[in-house]
Amino acid sequence: MSRLCYTLTSLLIVAALLAGCGSNTATATFTNPVYAHDFPDPFVLHVGTMYYAYSTDTGSVNIPEIRSKDLVHWKAAGDAMPVTSFWLDSNIWAPSVARMKNGTYVLYYAAHDQALNLQCLGVARGMSPAGPFRDRSRKPFLCQTGEGGDIDPAVFQDDNGKQYLYFKNDGNCCGQTTYIWVQQLSGDGTKLLGKPVQLVYNDQSWEGNVIEGPTMWKHAGKYFLFYSGGPWDSPGYAVGYATCKTALGPCSENLKNPILEYHQGCRAQGPGGETIVTDSSGQTWMAYHAWVGDETDYTSGGMRALWIGRLSWKNGKPSMGGPDCKKQLVPAS
Repeated sequence: MSRLCYTLTSLLIVAALLAGCGSNTATATFTNPVYAHDFPDPFVLHVGTMYYAYSTDTGSVNIPEIRSKDLVHWKAAGDAMPVTSFWLDSNIWAPSVARMKNGTYVLYYAAHDQALNLQCLGVARGMSPAGPFRDRSRKPFLCQTGEGGDIDPAVFQDDNGKQYLYFKNDGNCCGQTTYIWVQQLSGDGTKLLGKPVQLVYNDQSWEGNVIEGPTMWKHAGKYFLFYSGGPWDSPGYAVGYATCKTALGPCSENLKNPILEYHQGCRAQGPGGETIVTDSSGQTWMAYHAWVGDETDYTSGGMRALWIGRLSWKNGKPSMGGPDCKKQLVPAS
């Protein structure tokens, strides 16, 4: 066999092997939950070939961080913020991370302010999505004292580069109405611009006395504000959405909410704390937590594991088929 023929044959073998690997990847499947550990209020950030996920404090670390290359196989990566700020005195809730224009990363979180005796928002900085993040301030980044405080921050960057912080006032702590709010951020994400704007409030029966956990997403030029509603420590916790004219509203709630809720086909109760991320093919996925099993006392020994599901768009509207515990195709990586 000539050297040329040998080379061509080798190349064909390599191409066939690569094609086979691609085929296996394309047909690989998974079943939920994708991280069968306590990981409430997940936020997922896709950077390069890696997914970084952060959650509410579970008691072992301040901000649990896990990493994955395919949204399915996760490994614990320690504490994203090993040193806490001066102003807080309790657990950290619902972190959200964003990459700024200068290449740094900013982490927003909620915690109890010992001076104000309210839940408030903090901001920490880091040089990479892996952290460590550090908040050196001596007071909260944002705290609406007249609204019962604030929790559940989430960042959205519009096509024009402007960034916005979405959050929920903690009015249900004090018998007040709960709203989802938005306020514009500075380019480095460490300052608030203008005034906060009310977008939606708990006025639907499924929401009970609270809506929270906002996530703004833009699809086909339209704005969709996702959020969770209902008692977080019950099977009735669920996810709905509103459509908005701009990133600053106004917004109108979907009358067919919720789009993600507990059903008896899966042992996943109270799905919520949603976040949205795209895989390498552009497919949108919703990551969320759900109580695993048949707990009757959710606040004592219960576990909110990490689930994912395809977020589809039908006639320009979001659609979720879940919680889904059947075999699904692994996200493109």
